Amino acid sequence: MSLHSIGYLFREGIKSLLKNRTMCIASIGVLISCLLMTGIAGLLSLNLSVTMESIEGNNTLTVMLRQDVPSLTAVRIGEEIRQIDNVAECTFVPKDSALEGIMADVDGGTDLFEEFAGDENPLPDSYKISLSDLSLYDETISAITAIDGVDSISDYRAVANKLSSLDRLVRYCSIGIVIILAVVSLFIIANTVKVTIFSRRVEINIMKSVGATNGFVRVPFIVEGIIIGIISGLVSATVLYFAYDQAVEVVYGLAPWLTIVNIRPYVWLIYGGYLVVGMLFGLLGGTISIGKYLKKQGENAII
Repeated sequence: MSLHSIGYLFREGIKSLLKNRTMCIASIGVLISCLLMTGIAGLLSLNLSVTMESIEGNNTLTVMLRQDVPSLTAVRIGEEIRQIDNVAECTFVPKDSALEGIMADVDGGTDLFEEFAGDENPLPDSYKISLSDLSLYDETISAITAIDGVDSISDYRAVANKLSSLDRLVRYCSIGIVIILAVVSLFIIANTVKVTIFSRRVEINIMKSVGATNGFVRVPFIVEGIIIGIISGLVSATVLYFAYDQAVEVVYGLAPWLTIVNIRPYVWLIYGGYLVVGMLFGLLGGTISIGKYLKKQGENAII
């Protein structure tokens, strides 16, 4: 096949795309939805996994004391906690210091929590402790909670288990939604190409009658599907990148202590992946339509 023929076939594919703008826009819209849902689900699952790893690898616990515990009793509780074999460090955190920490971490926290300073402070005194052996986690928690005056313990493993359950739910729901959208995307792309085939049915039969091969006939329609996929991939990657970037800034403003994945170093990987997936969808949709037409109608087909 000559370069002139290849250029002609590509131009025909682009012309068909412009001619059927309505169906083309519908195909691009659905495919963008599918790609965005896949990206959002992947990023959410990745962030949940990173958060779970951070929590599970953290051997620091916060032991909250009851609000009515006097200062001398709080000191005694600290001594009892230090006597537990698996406790490596135990640091007392007065409730005033805890409130100051929250005010410093939260944007605008000084004005927001100023009224709780002094006697109105709702936070309890607490101890920050670290464990020597995480395999003795449950036994250590039981020993600490048995001490009179201890109200609660920040149990990170319970949080990790809840995040794990949420991660599974996100994955299953996302897989179902993506499968449905993928099928719809292929259906609409295939029908977009089918409309083009219908409008050019006489031309196709003339080409076939003068000896054009099936491969020659297929190229413009496959080009049309690939261009739809490329546009969808570029738009999806751009929307996902900027939307995620803005979301990260908002989350950091509300909870700066969270561990969030930074996708900026992987921006070109995201664009490349979306382009490849979009092109594959477009290629498959175009191939299905023209393949069915050529197989069903044959060389003398006129719809």
